[in-house]
Amino acid sequence: MLDDNELMAAALEQARLAATMDEVPVGCVIARGGEIISATHNRRMLDGDPVAHAEILAIRQAAERIGDWRLEGCTMAVTLEPCCMCAGAIVLSRIERLIYGADDPKAGAVKTLYEICSDPRLNHRAEVISGVMSTECGEILTKFFRTKRQQHQQDRQ
Repeated sequence: MLDDNELMAAALEQARLAATMDEVPVGCVIARGGEIISATHNRRMLDGDPVAHAEILAIRQAAERIGDWRLEGCTMAVTLEPCCMCAGAIVLSRIERLIYGADDPKAGAVKTLYEICSDPRLNHRAEVISGVMSTECGEILTKFFRTKRQQHQQDRQ
């Protein structure tokens, strides 16, 4: 059985892969029965798709893998707190547990700005564990955007 840190380490691998492709480095894995059944990263730039967030892609892969849209018994690990769209997809897909690394003060919809995954008015709620390997998850994003800002400044000179 994979523990939360092992799942987050796998999500971080995906985030690092995204960074090498010049994508915002967010990685996501979904596990069921002790096995990772989906592993993805952001692909908005690569696919030209505004909804190609790591979580959405992971949900699609997992549903295809198990042959059902209901991802009951599944745990999602994602490096950044999900946005409104992704938190809604987590609820709609019936994911049982969500673990995430870094809080997102600008768009976080699980704990920071909203609490979609635990809202009692919705028909499903996911158990939420935040802050798993948060330092590592935050650092990869900070480094990525620092590099982007530096490149932008150099391009302007």
